[in-house]
Amino acid sequence: MSSAFDDFELKGNKLENRFVVAPMTRTSADKKGKPTELMGEYYERFAKGGWSMIISEGVYTDRQASQGYENQPGITDAPQTDAWKEIVERVHQHDCKFIMQLMHAGAQFQHNEYTDTPIAPSEVKPKGEPLDLYGKTDGWPEVKAMDETDFDAVMNGFVGAVNRAKEAGFDGIELHAANGYLLNEFLSDYFNQRPDQWGGSMAKRMHFLELVVKAAKSAAGDDFIVGVRLSQITVTDSEYQWPEGEDAMIKVVKAMEKAGVDYIHTTDTDVMRKPFKGGSNKTLGDVVQEFSDIPLIVNGGISEKNYEHVAAHYSNALLAMAKTSLANPDFPIRIKSSEPLRQLDFAMLQPTATLENEWKWRDENDAHIELD
Repeated sequence: MSSAFDDFELKGNKLENRFVVAPMTRTSADKKGKPTELMGEYYERFAKGGWSMIISEGVYTDRQASQGYENQPGITDAPQTDAWKEIVERVHQHDCKFIMQLMHAGAQFQHNEYTDTPIAPSEVKPKGEPLDLYGKTDGWPEVKAMDETDFDAVMNGFVGAVNRAKEAGFDGIELHAANGYLLNEFLSDYFNQRPDQWGGSMAKRMHFLELVVKAAKSAAGDDFIVGVRLSQITVTDSEYQWPEGEDAMIKVVKAMEKAGVDYIHTTDTDVMRKPFKGGSNKTLGDVVQEFSDIPLIVNGGISEKNYEHVAAHYSNALLAMAKTSLANPDFPIRIKSSEPLRQLDFAMLQPTATLENEWKWRDENDAHIELD
């Protein structure tokens, strides 16, 4: 049996295997950001399917500028929190851990119920075009560079969200500092062109992320997991690299360890890609394993074809899977019992990647997945 089925301990929590459902944007909450019954069914499928842990889609943290997509779920008030409680209970019934990913959209902003103006480190729009998969919009809006009032609002949003995630019963939170969203934008010399204490060298660019991690840890207490997701690439720029190369990743990893994160979740176009400037032969995950003792989650193209190799290469890591989990919500069960696997049909995510469209596709193709 592959080592991917070995037990794994994460901050005192025993996981029965190393398979994790990766966070995936599904834009299926109601207009006010309240999770729906269909979202409960969606997450419970994975818990029934043998995954040891689920990381939620990105959840917005405040009623100012954090929301990035129409029908994105939030964790900003009592109705949202109470709706999440019901979903958490459904997941926990199947001995599956549940992590809420906390996300501030920053400049990568396609829809917001509370403002028309995104905030970001600098007045810089994302490269490329907004993703129609998450709702059609006419280009990126003009961006406001954050002032001290904005810094306070963002920090308060994250801390409040940690407290409400605890109230909802989650096992922990993941700070989304990847894929071009706000915390990731601070790490980027493309988005972050500030001349003050928040910009310049990587030591300065990562300072706000350090403060958010420390604040989240303080709010979390001893028994609540606080992880962070890291990448160089963004949703619309798969080629971006930090100018300092591997050394930048080493600095970030060491800073995250000092700040007390309970895991680092790396994501890239391919989990084995060597993405650094300067000819480094290391992957993002390699740097985490070599320069820290922090538990690792790796993500990027993991499937039935390579999961055994990935599990062996990253010996202290959980394996986060997205497209494979959508096609096979019961992937761990199927792999363990050598059952045939389904291939993902992207038609289920058209014209937008909502659960309603997925369920409609399944009805039309008689492809609903029943899990006892």
